[in-house]
This record gives sequence, structure tokens and C-alpha cells, in this order.
Amino acid sequence: MVTGEKRYRDFSDFLNLHFDCKVQKISLHAGFTCPNRDGSIGVGGCTYCNNQTFSPDYCHTGKSITSQLEEGIAFFARKYPEMHYLAYFQAYTNTYGELAVLKQKYEEALSHPGVVGIIVGTRPDCMPDGLLEYFADLSRHTFVLVEYGVESTCDETLRRVNRGHDFAASVDAICRTAEMGIAVGAHMILGLPGENREMILSHADKMSRLPLDTIKLHQLQLILHTRMAAEYKSNPNDFHLYDVDEYIDLAIDFAERLSPHIAIERFVSQSPAELLIAPNWGIKNYEFTARLLKRMKERDTWQGKLFTEV
Repeated sequence: MVTGEKRYRDFSDFLNLHFDCKVQKISLHAGFTCPNRDGSIGVGGCTYCNNQTFSPDYCHTGKSITSQLEEGIAFFARKYPEMHYLAYFQAYTNTYGELAVLKQKYEEALSHPGVVGIIVGTRPDCMPDGLLEYFADLSRHTFVLVEYGVESTCDETLRRVNRGHDFAASVDAICRTAEMGIAVGAHMILGLPGENREMILSHADKMSRLPLDTIKLHQLQLILHTRMAAEYKSNPNDFHLYDVDEYIDLAIDFAERLSPHIAIERFVSQSPAELLIAPNWGIKNYEFTARLLKRMKERDTWQGKLFTEV
């Protein structure tokens, strides 16, 4: 909950419910693909997607899970020797594969002595019952968070960006996961083409009705070598790219309507400069958060201010 001077419930608030020590995520590329790329449900992937935008240097398919963990931990351990770690299966669809292969990769990560849990990023249409049962069993003795790429609650938008599933699939996956006692998160992109301010804010209302523990937000970014970049070049008027102050107010408006029970892990994402076409704000994520908090104080507002229980 948001209390006192706290303007929003952040990810550390959520983690403090599960750990009495400091924990850090280590991103992993486990070598999976995506059913929206290999032809199972589509080809070409989502129009905005270039996985290079969120893969650290140590996170490459040519390295084993253990090797990636060792390199990631070495990076943080110099400054934080007492830190514990969460293995974050981030790139592509990390529940898409044979169950035995999936379990082997998760358990390789969990076998590392510094790892105290896993976070698994995936699509809402890639969570079979057998795997969900495995996660439920795993969560009884270690930390498990499943994070679904929802991106939008508007089916027209999901079709436009070639997402390959509808919002009902996200509702189903999130509810099934929560019912099994597994912590569940969601990822949303604010500013997808065709969505105006009211449509974007309606996402907060719809997501607040779901049994979510966490949510990640980020601004639409146009990235090199994506279909969306080509669409922007051909039809720039189809896109509204927010400047930083405009997006800060949009993100605050979103937070005002979001349930205060849901931890907001982040408001923005920062893509590598060499891949980013626009918008280029020229600030770090922590600088953005500081400006957002300053603006929330100026507006005398907080997460859930306009939220109403249904």
C-alpha cells in the first residue's frame, strides 16, 4: 500500500515481502525463441521488438546459464558483496519449449549458490497447465515471479503490432497463475500507435481488476531494424512520441488510476543509443524517476488516488 510520503508502491516494497536481504536481478538469455517468430502463431515477431534493446553484454545465447550468472554476479559483487540474486529469464519467450528442457534451465539457475529465486518473462499464450503446476510446486520452496507481456488491453492495438494474442489471453494467464499461488507481473507499453490518452489510462483501470503483484511500464520507443521503425518512416503521423515532461504526466495519470496494491517496477525503459531512433530524452532511468517523483509532489498526488474498488 501507499502510505505517508510514499508516492507509489515500488518493486523494492514487493521484494521486501519476500526477502530479508538485498536482491538483484541478473538477466539471462536462455536460447529460447518465440511462437510469433518461428511460425507457430506468426512470423516476424511483434512490430516493435528488437531483443538487443534489453540484453546486457554478458547475456548472449552462446553462453551457458551458469556462465551468464557468474558474469552478472561478478559485475555487482564488487560493490555489493552481500547481495543475493534473482535469475531473470528475460529474452524472448521463456516458457516456450519442452517441459524437460525448460525445467533443466530453471534448475541450473537455481542451483547457483547466490541465486534465491527466478523471474520468468513470457507471453500469456505460452503457459501450459503442466508448466504452471511445476511453477506452483517450485514456489513453495523458492521465490518465483512470472511476468507476462500484456502490452495493451486493446485488441485492435494488439493486432496492429502483430502481438499474436488478445487481451483475454492475458486475463486468463494472469488469473490462472495467481490462482496457483504464484506471484505474477505484467508488462505494458504506453503510447502504442492508435492509442490516445484516454485509451492508455483505461489500461490502468483494466489491469487494476486483475490479481497482479507487479507491473512494468515503459514508453513506446522506435528501435532500428524493427517493422515499426519502417512504419514510422512511411507514416510518422500515425505515431505520437511523447516528450519527457508529457510522458511524466501521462505516467502519473496512469499511476493515479492503478490499484495501490500493485507494485510499479518501472515507468520507463532505456534502449541502447545506437539502436534508438526516438524519442531520445537524454536522461537515465534514475533521473527520470527523480523528475517523476518531483512532479508527483508538485501535483500532490500518489498511486491509487483515483482508483476505485469494484
